[in-house]
Amino acid sequence: MTFRYGIDRLDLDTVNGIADGSIKAELCQEALDKINTSRSNVDVMAASDKAVYGINTGFGPLCDTQISPEETNLLQKNLLITHAVGVGEPIAKPISKLMLITKVHALSQGFSGIRLETVERMLKFIELDLIPVVPEQGSVGASGDLAPLSHLFLPLLGEGEFWQGDKIVPAAEALKEHGLEPMELHAKEGLALINGTQFILSHAITALTKMRYLLDLADVAGAMSIEGMQGSQSPFREELHQIRAFAGNLEVAKRMRRLFKDSQNMADHEECDRVQDPYSLRCIPQVHGASRNAYNHLKELTEIEMNSVTDNPIVISSEEAISGGSFHGQPLAMVLDYASIAAAELGNISDRRCYLLLEGLHGLPRLLTTSGGLNSGMMIPQYTTAALVTENKSLCFPPSADSVPTSMGQEDHVSMGSISGRKLNQILGNLEKIFAIELMYAAQAIEFRRPNTCSDLIEENFALIRSKVAKLEEDRLLKPDIDHMVALVKSQAFTVN
Repeated sequence: MTFRYGIDRLDLDTVNGIADGSIKAELCQEALDKINTSRSNVDVMAASDKAVYGINTGFGPLCDTQISPEETNLLQKNLLITHAVGVGEPIAKPISKLMLITKVHALSQGFSGIRLETVERMLKFIELDLIPVVPEQGSVGASGDLAPLSHLFLPLLGEGEFWQGDKIVPAAEALKEHGLEPMELHAKEGLALINGTQFILSHAITALTKMRYLLDLADVAGAMSIEGMQGSQSPFREELHQIRAFAGNLEVAKRMRRLFKDSQNMADHEECDRVQDPYSLRCIPQVHGASRNAYNHLKELTEIEMNSVTDNPIVISSEEAISGGSFHGQPLAMVLDYASIAAAELGNISDRRCYLLLEGLHGLPRLLTTSGGLNSGMMIPQYTTAALVTENKSLCFPPSADSVPTSMGQEDHVSMGSISGRKLNQILGNLEKIFAIELMYAAQAIEFRRPNTCSDLIEENFALIRSKVAKLEEDRLLKPDIDHMVALVKSQAFTVN
């Protein structure tokens, strides 16, 4: 498969495939024609006496100041240099790479007036793995991700920095090493490069990729905890969920039935006298399912944004360029905040299951140890999950509900979507640690149900846990065990389907 920039439609799997090199991507002739036509339209407008925003005028509050053709190139250079004011730690190199890929796709659709040479230089960066360094803070997510995108494209000018492996090197040094000269930007190019939502978008792509796996792992962790508690599987029956047919609920209930299929342990207590389980066991389809619905909403809107043109102005013809608000990050900002709540809730219910497993109910020993008193058993890791879920709750404040005017009031409503995207990824990082502890607890609980066996999927994951973490017999240092579990979750080593 070869993806055609500006022509084909990106989705989550395709953009990740381009990023990891498993999918080839190129500019085809149709895209070349669109880029060149759009560029010709800009050249006509740049040479005219008619003021056209961003092409022969200043920017933001200076939109009514016309710029002479002789000053146009300097204006574009100044635009990148003055807007590169990001602060904080660099974002992860893979996120910067996604920013490049999605920006190339947007520019190649023929509405941005970029020169072909500029797009080809961006593709050269991707080919050579010359990925620019982008600070994590400084975007308000309104006139596009101005500061992050400025840093992303400073290397075109020979400014800024590149990643070289895990090290950071000056862009001028890396360009020289590869025989590349710094470029001079022409009319509209600077604005086309730094207007856009690619910082927000790339954080959304990263979060979706991680969250997709964690949603599946949430079901596995919940099922293992139910096996450990010898809970009921009746709350997952299909007829119950068909009469409240939310897509997420239906999918989770179906997955839970699969996770309990042919479980000897579940069959062993079918005739017990327990009436119902606590919500954190019984309501897994409703809670996990609601988070899946939020994930699906984020995925839908992110894939629309992947295939959108989000710079400004939009070049329609040699006579018309529409100055609008396509760069505003609100469409993704709000749904990223929704997804943050969804991810945090997966952690909340997981922590409750951890607590249940420690209570000493239904044949389990208190604190999951038969030697309580002298030994604390599994008591303390739940303190960690409690801390993590509270941290996640504090991260659920929606930045999209806030706005601080910028640009002397010209940009008087902003999305703060860049913060929404960063926070969602922080929450997901905490969620990985919470699941790591629940899975460790669940495996310990299942030990007390032996010789009963569970389903093939659960037994496979139980064996994976035991390959890294032994059953707790007497107190020992648990930090290495937790670290092993976190590494398994982060590497997506668990079988979830």
